[in-house]
Amino acid sequence: MTKTKLVALMAVMAMLLALPAMVLARAQPPRPAVFGGSATLDGITASNGTVVTATIEGTAAATTTVSGGNYAFSIAQPPGSSYQGKGITFKVGTGTAIETAVWTADGGAVLNLTAVTGPPPATATPVPPPPPLVADKGPQGDTGSKGDSGVPGPAGAKGDKGDGGSAGASGAMGAQGDKGDGGSAGAAGAAGPAGAAGLAGPIGPAGPEGPGAAAGGGLMGIIGLIVAVVALIAAGGAIMMGGRR
Repeated sequence: MTKTKLVALMAVMAMLLALPAMVLARAQPPRPAVFGGSATLDGITASNGTVVTATIEGTAAATTTVSGGNYAFSIAQPPGSSYQGKGITFKVGTGTAIETAVWTADGGAVLNLTAVTGPPPATATPVPPPPPLVADKGPQGDTGSKGDSGVPGPAGAKGDKGDGGSAGASGAMGAQGDKGDGGSAGAAGAAGPAGAAGLAGPIGPAGPEGPGAAAGGGLMGIIGLIVAVVALIAAGGAIMMGGRR
């Protein structure tokens, strides 16, 4: 056997071995959709054992029973059929649930079912009002009398303070008032200090020469001068002593 034939045989054997796995992968159905939740019938929690049915295109796709007021089931797609994207309606006992769902592979949700027995109430079809009749315009009527004045409305809010006005002109000068009474005389001030002693006055002229002046006139004149100087000094001292008091 040549090398080329050997390689071709090995390739064919590998394809034959992989074929079952490919067939099984294609034949595996999609995962089911799972739904669950509470179930009520005519506003009352459904009793235990109440049958809950899921219907797709008028055919029952799954059923379960209520337990403790709740239900749960999985809706699997049967072989040879496709539920993908199709609507699901639910029944709780004899009542049809208001809630609906859409089937998707590996989908589902928590869905609380609210079922009501009997047919749903008919929806009234609104009737459009008749079109208004348009007639010819009539003659204009007389003007009505003036109505009474309305009640005055409430006062508005206080406005902002205005700017200050300019200063007015000066007024005329008033008349001169009466002269006031004279004040009382003030108290006498304290005596001022004694002034400084004045300078000694000039020596007076010598008196006329007495009798016997020829013998001792000169000596008597000197003695008289000394006595006058002493008298002046004594008088100045007395004045200064009086000022210190």
